[in-house]
Amino acid sequence: MEFKNLHQQEKPLLIANVWDVPSAKTAEKLNFQAIGTSSAAIASLLGYNDGEEMEFSELEYIIKRIALHTTLPLSVDLESGYSRNPTQIINHIKRLAALGVVGINIEDSVVTETRTLVPAHDFAKTLKTIKEQLQKEAIDIFINVRTDTFILLKENIIEETKKRIQLYQNAGADAIFTPCIEKEDDIKTIVAATHLPINVMCMPNLPDFETLTKLGVKRISMGNFLFDKMYGTFEETVQTILNQHAFKTIF
Repeated sequence: MEFKNLHQQEKPLLIANVWDVPSAKTAEKLNFQAIGTSSAAIASLLGYNDGEEMEFSELEYIIKRIALHTTLPLSVDLESGYSRNPTQIINHIKRLAALGVVGINIEDSVVTETRTLVPAHDFAKTLKTIKEQLQKEAIDIFINVRTDTFILLKENIIEETKKRIQLYQNAGADAIFTPCIEKEDDIKTIVAATHLPINVMCMPNLPDFETLTKLGVKRISMGNFLFDKMYGTFEETVQTILNQHAFKTIF
């Protein structure tokens, strides 16, 4: 599988996170090897908060439009699966695979009033069920498992992350995603804790790509930060137009 092989390169796979057709086309124009959707960006685009507020069918429609307009391998941020029922999550993954999606992110936290971690053994059990059923139906999709320990925990982060990685690895994960990790020592420790590719995300103090390569990171993603930056620039540009009473700043 081409997408899986991209996680075994000498240099990490830099994923362009996209949210619509124009952003996907831009990634292709800039010669990215693969793209992945940002759930937070798509939610914001549709007027929702991140955390499965939108219906899966709404996400599916956006994915269909993106998939129709790119030849790049496409991975989808499925959040927590848009269901707590493994059978329903499997159905969602199958529907994405039918659109040509080659990978998913699935995370071990859920949002009710606040975001909380799912008990590790419960999530691993769900993951194992998903993986076994997909294999049974010969659906080849790359499962990047996101653990939200670095987002949510204040203490024993490394220990809890390593425990979860081991459980998820045993349950059939293809890669591990640890968003919000930034310190070199932490990254080195997490990389050493598994034979699976480690995915890190854009953060203010994340080391540069060369350093991440030396630390053994295999995948780097952008999250929703480019989306937020783009709309911040949009606001600044419009404010300048209002201040200058002219459109010259656009050109």
